[in-house]
Amino acid sequence: MPETPSRIHHHHRKPDPNRWIAFLLSSHQTLLTVLWTLGFALIILWQRSAVDRLLLLRRWASPPRPIPRLRTVAFNISDFGAVGDGVTVNTEAFERAVLEIRKRGGGQLNVLPGYWLTAPFNLTSHMTLFLAENAVILGIDDEKYWPLMPPLPSYGYGRECPGPRYGSLIHGQNLKDVVITGHNGSINGQGKTWWEKYRKKLLNHTRGPLVQIMWSSDIEISHITLRDSPFWTLHPYDCSNVTIRNVTILAPLSEAPNTDGIDPDSCENVVIEDSYISVGDDGIAIKSGWDQYGIAYGRPSANILIRIGDLGLKCLYSVTASTENCWVVDTHNHEFLSGCTLPFLGYFLTEISVNLNSAGVSIGSEMSGGVSNITVENLRVWNSRRAVRIKTSPGRGGYVRDITYKNLTLDNVRVGIVIKTDYNEHPDEGFDPKALPIIENINFIGIRGQGVRIPVRIYGSQEIPVRNVTFRDMSVGITYKKKRIFQCSFVQGRVIGSIFPSACENLDLYDEQGRLVKQSTSQNITDIDYEI
Repeated sequence: MPETPSRIHHHHRKPDPNRWIAFLLSSHQTLLTVLWTLGFALIILWQRSAVDRLLLLRRWASPPRPIPRLRTVAFNISDFGAVGDGVTVNTEAFERAVLEIRKRGGGQLNVLPGYWLTAPFNLTSHMTLFLAENAVILGIDDEKYWPLMPPLPSYGYGRECPGPRYGSLIHGQNLKDVVITGHNGSINGQGKTWWEKYRKKLLNHTRGPLVQIMWSSDIEISHITLRDSPFWTLHPYDCSNVTIRNVTILAPLSEAPNTDGIDPDSCENVVIEDSYISVGDDGIAIKSGWDQYGIAYGRPSANILIRIGDLGLKCLYSVTASTENCWVVDTHNHEFLSGCTLPFLGYFLTEISVNLNSAGVSIGSEMSGGVSNITVENLRVWNSRRAVRIKTSPGRGGYVRDITYKNLTLDNVRVGIVIKTDYNEHPDEGFDPKALPIIENINFIGIRGQGVRIPVRIYGSQEIPVRNVTFRDMSVGITYKKKRIFQCSFVQGRVIGSIFPSACENLDLYDEQGRLVKQSTSQNITDIDYEI
């Protein structure tokens, strides 16, 4: 059969070397990509495996670090019959140990490695509670074992339910010179049961904090982990000279309601620094009482320094004889994925990071006794609804004044700076709606960020205007391109120098030398859009 021209042409076609070269190069590129991806994955797996082996070696093969003797008299909790098996209830052992320390005029109680199950117990003056590596104090998660206490006098009402409230797992009243420290041992409130009962309305009383110290002075809490509190985690109440540093506070970001990290309440002379907080509500919330009860109690929170900074998802890995401080954090389950993790090693950090379900640092809304002279510096808030917030309402009374926020970094935050004056939550109907709080002298200096939807939302009102607010040195990358991303209402103040995004029209504009450039025609302009 004769060949058609097309078949003849195909039969005699010569190989095209360019096509073969292109085909070979494409195949090699694909192969190289696959091999590179596979190799990278194997390296990651090898690193994870190596780090896990290192941690296990350090945890199990290395001898435990000796417990320093921080007091003249020192005991181990096992000396009082306690058993750290996670099953034996050790409440009586803790109570006997504290009683012995009280008789001796002070002392140190060492909690050795193990799981020490207990109901709530009280501390005493001139006492150090020391938690060794891998030591865990576990709170019984049955509310029958938790004693009931009167409502806080500046609240007059259980924060969640009327009447009495549950006490804290570790408690102290009218104390002096108390230290809770260690080699990063843990206090675990086993809060999941409490959270579930709260959501199902099965509790008749307000949940208790994990650690609460009341009417006390010279308190130091450092180098420990606090996790899964039933309610607020660390609650100093009407205390003075409080230092909190190198503390890790953890709770799930969801389904762990009102698990604030640190709540200084009617306290003065407080330093909070060098810590990591990731919880289901505010990281730090400064308070001073609730409505008419807080006004009558009349104890402000004052002279508080919060010194926090950038840590999250950042490795500071350095394995040397003296410095072993690496964190790579999984923010979903709080597991330390690699490096020299806090539960096993000492650390020397100069920063704190906050990953919250609510706000990084809040003032209020319970601020009826007044809040003044607060400095928040070197704060990084990431993956949070809000960064910093002041919240109050008619009926609170009191004041928030002389507050400075300096060197804030906002990363993936919905609203960066919030001042809210309509937070209408009251203990009962006895509050005075004419008790109007004062908000004045608020300074924001050095604000940076990225992925921020609304950088600033200041919602003053005709009843509660916000006075004398200053913004200086601000540059925040935004994710929303419409107007009203710097939102104001009934606010008076100034912008010094150029900032981004542009400020609302309520604020006066000054140049870097402090010379007036443009004066606002009205501080009462309402430019709030809650839909964005």
